[in-house]
Parts: sequence; C-alpha cells; structure tokens
Amino acid sequence: MNFADEDYELKEVQRLEGHTDRVWGLAWKPAAGVDGVPSVLASCSGDKTVRIWEQSASTGSFQCKAVLEDTHNRTVRSCAWSPSGKLLATASFDATTAIWENVGGDFDCVSTLEGHENEVKSVSWNASGSLLATCGRDKSVWIWEVLPHNEFECVSVLQGHTQDVKMVQWHPSMDILFSCSYDNTIKVWSEDGDNDDWHCVQTLGESNSGHTSTVWALSFNASGDKMVSCSDDLTIKVWGTDIKRMQSGDGNVTWTHLSTLSGYHDRTIFSVHWSRDGIISSGAADDAIRLFVENEDGSVDQPSYKLLLKKEKAHDMDINSVQWSSMENRRLASASDDGTVKIWELGSSLGQKKQSM
Repeated sequence: MNFADEDYELKEVQRLEGHTDRVWGLAWKPAAGVDGVPSVLASCSGDKTVRIWEQSASTGSFQCKAVLEDTHNRTVRSCAWSPSGKLLATASFDATTAIWENVGGDFDCVSTLEGHENEVKSVSWNASGSLLATCGRDKSVWIWEVLPHNEFECVSVLQGHTQDVKMVQWHPSMDILFSCSYDNTIKVWSEDGDNDDWHCVQTLGESNSGHTSTVWALSFNASGDKMVSCSDDLTIKVWGTDIKRMQSGDGNVTWTHLSTLSGYHDRTIFSVHWSRDGIISSGAADDAIRLFVENEDGSVDQPSYKLLLKKEKAHDMDINSVQWSSMENRRLASASDDGTVKIWELGSSLGQKKQSM
C-alpha cells in the first residue's frame, strides 16, 4: 500500500460520551459493518461498566445500545469479542473475567472466570474461539478452554514473567500466545503437542534489541508475519518471523527485531494497533495519535517506517487505546483518560480541500 507524504488527515467524526471515568479499552465486533450489519464497538472503563455502541444505518452515527454493569465491582480494564461476535469477554481489577452473551439484544453475564490473585489486565480469544487467555498483576497468564454451554476450563497457568503482565494477544492465525509485561519483555508461548503443556518458547527482551522499560501493548499485521510493540521506553518496535515455517509446524522459528521507531513520542506509549491495510496507529500519554507506514524503498529483511501523520490533542488526556475497525479499513477508535471514546476517519487531505473549493 502506497501512502504519499502529507496527503492524509485524521478527521474526528464522533465523540462518544457516557462513561464517568477513564476509558481503558476498546474492541470492534467482528463481522459487523458489512452486508448491512451495523458496526459495533465495545468500550470498558474505570466506572466498572462496559458500553456497547452501535452505528445507525440511517444516520451513520454511533449510539449507546447497552450498558453492562452490576457484574464487575472494580475497573474494567480490557474487553474482547469472540471471533463469532456472539460473546464478549471483560477483564477487571476485581480479579475476574466475565463472559457476556448477546441474547435478543440484551447482554447476559453467562460465566465468570476466577483464579487470578488480583487485577486482570487483559483478555484475548484465539482465532477459532476455542481458547481464551487472561493475564494480570499476579505475573501470571492463564489459558482457558471454551467448552459447550458457556463453560470454561483453565488448562494452563503460565509463570515466567517477573512483573505485572499488561497484555495477552493470540497470533491472528495460529495458536501461539504473546504476552507483554512490566518486566520489559514479550514472551511467546506455545503448546507442546506431545504432552499438551504450554511453555515459553522465546523471550523478546533487551538482549535481542528489545524494550528497556514496560511493554504496554502489541499487535499483528494482517498476514501475521510481523508484530509491533510499544513501551514506556518511548519506542515502537517491529518484529518479524518466517510465517511459512511457523505454519509448517517448525518449532524452532523465532521472532527477530526488524525496526525501532524512536524520537516520535516523549511520553509513555500505551497502545499500538496495526490496520489490515498496513497502517500502525499509536496512542500515548502526550494526548496525540500517530500513524506510521512502511517505507516503500525499505528492504524485506530490514524494513523502515515513516510517520504518516500526527494528530495533536486528539484527546484532553492520556490515550489508553487505539483500535482500527476490523471491517472499515480507514476507521479508527480511541479511548482516553478524559472519559470519552472518539471515532476517526482517515482520508486524503487533498480530497478534503477539493471538496471545500
């Protein structure tokens, strides 16, 4: 995808208000936004609730269709839709993960997962929806098997991080799990087919050009051969792997450092997300959103990235999450300490100028 310099602008199309505390996480519902199905976004907050926002087919604006409350009694830190979009998982500082099912337009809490000693920081479904991962302040990562009738069984508790685990994320096509932590590392977890036991197969840290402070988030590109991570060390790092060898089951395939984006942020980078058409978005404590794309003249082995645009004062306070829509290529959502969610559209600034002439 070729992106010309200074040809794009990020336009705020709607500000979603309703949360009464900082908004921590966002999740676009899969399979929505096509074939007449409205786009749906979930947001979770320090106000102990999750809000479900749905786009109106007639006006195009998002409206709050449901408030999920009275289940968590502390901050809801993370939310994630199952691949089918039928279930929503929410992770809370109350040490539980709730599973919600949409029945006839109403959301019912159909299961509560317990086991973490304290705050659960992140939740993620694998590509098939058969596994769920959670992580927390207790330094552990849990893997849950999804059973019939909304039952969940913990199949593994992964110990390896030495500090608070900030995020878990499944690979987009394979059952390989990634976790990032306050201990400055990213760990890669895989199942041993011989004994059905999960173990750490690689640690990405300072020794292999990794981060030097807390790793807050990570995301994969569409093909799954690259990963991007962001950190309190004010850098964004891109990692790569041989996806064909991974798909063949070669257990010796590793992730290697490809590129470091530095000098763009002067405060902690809390969120990073890779769009389907190759745009990396970042949200940070400097209240700005930045978009990056790969340089066309970079090599396959050593790609480089350039700043596509910077949206100053995108929010009034820290930006905790940026999430590209799973269906609308140029639609981005952001969440902030200011208690709001914003919907953005990326478009050509040249086109905007022509329309106004």
